[in-house]
Amino acid sequence: MDEGAILLELGKRIRTQRKSIGLTQEALALAANVDRSYYGAVERGERNVTFTVLCRLCVALRCDLAQLTRELPAAN
Repeated sequence: MDEGAILLELGKRIRTQRKSIGLTQEALALAANVDRSYYGAVERGERNVTFTVLCRLCVALRCDLAQLTRELPAAN
């Protein structure tokens, strides 16, 4: 799986978790201390987030990192 596909899958998982806890993109971005447009790009798989940002998103999403990244394949 290429890097773009991995980022798309990660974004999909983040979006699913956000919706499951009933937050808007804006509310989640505020809670995670990231720009709303940046966060939107993460959900669309357009941004390769840093570990630090991913950790902040997990706190805001009320989930752990493993939940979002479990079984994501390594980039080729």
